[in-house]
Amino acid sequence: MIPFFARPRPAPPEADVCLIVEGCYPFVPGGVSTWIDWLIKGHPHLTFAVVAVVADSAPRERRYQLPENVVDFRCLPLHRPFEAASCREVPRPAGVEEALADAFILLVTGGGLAAFQTLVRLVADPRNALTIQSLMVSPLSWRLTCRMYERLMPHASFLHFFWAWRALFGGLFAVLVFDLPKARVYHTISTGYAGLLAARAVIETGSPAFITEHGIYTNERRVEILMAEWICDTVDKGMVLDDGRVDLRDVWMQVFEAQALICYQACTKIVTLYEDNQRLQRALGAPAERLAVIPNGIDLARFESLPQAPADAPPTIALIGRVVPIKDVKSYIEAAAFLRAAVPTLQALVLGPVDEDPAYVAECRSCVAEHGLEDTVVFTGAVNIAAYLSRIHVVVLTSLSEAQPLVILEAGAAGIPCVATDVGSCREILEGRSDEAPRLGPGGVVTALVDPRQTAEAVGRLLGDAEFRHACGETLRTRVRRYYASRDALDSYRRTYAELLGIPGEHATRRAS
Repeated sequence: MIPFFARPRPAPPEADVCLIVEGCYPFVPGGVSTWIDWLIKGHPHLTFAVVAVVADSAPRERRYQLPENVVDFRCLPLHRPFEAASCREVPRPAGVEEALADAFILLVTGGGLAAFQTLVRLVADPRNALTIQSLMVSPLSWRLTCRMYERLMPHASFLHFFWAWRALFGGLFAVLVFDLPKARVYHTISTGYAGLLAARAVIETGSPAFITEHGIYTNERRVEILMAEWICDTVDKGMVLDDGRVDLRDVWMQVFEAQALICYQACTKIVTLYEDNQRLQRALGAPAERLAVIPNGIDLARFESLPQAPADAPPTIALIGRVVPIKDVKSYIEAAAFLRAAVPTLQALVLGPVDEDPAYVAECRSCVAEHGLEDTVVFTGAVNIAAYLSRIHVVVLTSLSEAQPLVILEAGAAGIPCVATDVGSCREILEGRSDEAPRLGPGGVVTALVDPRQTAEAVGRLLGDAEFRHACGETLRTRVRRYYASRDALDSYRRTYAELLGIPGEHATRRAS
């Protein structure tokens, strides 16, 4: 008899929908992860598989309990250690190596879904013996790296290209060999590697895929790449504008733009949270006829009954979010320093996890100490936001990048005005969409990025004028009720799933087993 522990596990059932997520659910709380949890729980009549794309194979703590209708969960680590000695040269059909190199070049230079399809088929063909080891640590991988360097950026440093190649294409190889869950529809929450996996699913299974972009992944990577000090510039282009030589930053951006194009071409529908994102999607190659907008929605009842912060309570502001660089918590702290000069009793809360980037958290705490704000700025860690909203007079968002922040919608549902940087849909939420009729007015103030003084002035105006603060809060509450109800967003996704699953009518029902 075969011991129980040695028996093969039964294959997971085919899911109605496979959600492909990168760098968030179920390991990172808040933001997009909260949205994913809401989406799955909002469709109890459908079954879901979840693929979590993560950086490496290190153990991770789940911050969300998977709902009962999740029938399959898998992690896709983009990078893991390899035993170089375990991978020897093996015979392959003539022309395979050249075909791989050509496909890689075509992919990076805008070949789109057709180039990716060639790669998928080359790797899937067992005659080619293309394992993750052979693609990463073998004589073949070395020759491919040299070929790519000579054809992409021969004017720059080979050493820097070598490590960039391993980082960028190591993730691509991981996507190509991953054990893909069976599903009737594939739903990715970004482009990047998650988007590539959705495209591969379309190629291999013939099932439809669609994407919901909260922020534009490619644009976020572009900002990171331009700011990255670890990417060395080795080609001196001087003041020449038409220098055709390619440097390392160029290669990084070309790869992310290529990933976006592949994903958009593979997806039947391309959804975003607000209209301005569509301009960026079209610029990256998204077919205009596939674009759609489904705004985020929240549970209004959870926040509408919360009492308002008393006017005579200590003036309290809050940044709600993870303490990470993209939230620019330092600008919030510096704004609090400006404010405290005029509002000595100010309380500035930071409501969100502090365990994602310990180095940045340490920098923020040093900034607090430098300004002498130990009695003003409080880091609470992860908390139940609803339990704090009744103490807050103004919610502040200083992010460098956002999509459609749930924290602004939640604050609005509770009647709390907001001050937010001009990122994502913040202006649309606080000032209204172009088609808003009748115009409701401001629900807060929009500020420039990395401008603590302007943020402080906007917050000071709201704290110092109770009538204006109340009017902005009520305007925002009305706008959120009208445009951002959870039930409306769920209905839109229910119709989308029903259409792609081929289920007649607006409301999909779980198929008979």
